[in-house]
Amino acid sequence: MTATQKPLGSLSVSPLCLGGNVFGWTADETESFAVLDAYVAGGGNFIDTADVYSAWVPGNKGGESETVIGNWLAARGNRADVVIATKVGAHPDHKGLSAATIKSAVDASLTRLRTDYIDLYYTHYDDESVQVSEFLTALDDLVRAGKVREIAASNISAARLAESLEFSAREGLARYVALQPHYNLVSRDTYEGELADVAARNGLAAIPYYALASGFLTGKYRPGTTVESARSGKAAEYLATERGRKVLTALDSVAAAHNAELATVALAWLGAQPTVAAPIASARTTAQLPALLAVSDLTLTAPELTLLNEASA
Repeated sequence: MTATQKPLGSLSVSPLCLGGNVFGWTADETESFAVLDAYVAGGGNFIDTADVYSAWVPGNKGGESETVIGNWLAARGNRADVVIATKVGAHPDHKGLSAATIKSAVDASLTRLRTDYIDLYYTHYDDESVQVSEFLTALDDLVRAGKVREIAASNISAARLAESLEFSAREGLARYVALQPHYNLVSRDTYEGELADVAARNGLAAIPYYALASGFLTGKYRPGTTVESARSGKAAEYLATERGRKVLTALDSVAAAHNAELATVALAWLGAQPTVAAPIASARTTAQLPALLAVSDLTLTAPELTLLNEASA
């Protein structure tokens, strides 16, 4: 583990997790390979995807992102050098968390990723129709079989997360080591509070998604500007709020002090929060990567963190 890497169960991960949702969607395979190459060249080792990416695109059926990443791993021969995270439960052919679904979904993911193991396997959405005993036993089976190294949860309530951790401890099964919450400077209540408390009490690492609030926290969305983007509608909603505008002002101030991009500051704020190991951010082009990777070199001062905390409260 290098000085900047964080522990994630038995894994060691870089301070920026590269989101793979754009691969096979807004970035074709050639562009995706270029982004992945540049991310690894910049010191990154942690790549996040899901079996459902990107089933929402007309003509796609899910698994496109995993396929691109699998092709890249095969082409580069670097499987042992990267931490691959993917998710189960939302693919159109593998919905929910029944034991049978998990066991068929993991094999489909392994085939697309062209590997025999997944480093970090998330339950993508909690499935409250299934007892925690069923899906955790199924996940433990995958760990014992060597198909999965560590397990994690995303989109789960504090109560179900606590129940899951208690069951694993009681039965001696694989336990969640990480949590992927929706969390950023303009969406703090989606994690802070009860969910973050459960994570902290149990030593879970948080890997926040929507770390840049659909691009809003890059600063490219300003009053009177129009941005052509697949995500511009959501970013515009943040701009319409007083909190959103206050956060941009605070980010401008801190970024200027460090001669840094706003995105870097927003990610550094996340990285400084209790339990957070590595925020997730995606890059459609290599030009978008330097501001993301720079998070490993930016440490915010206590007054800067206070300024951002107060603007985002």
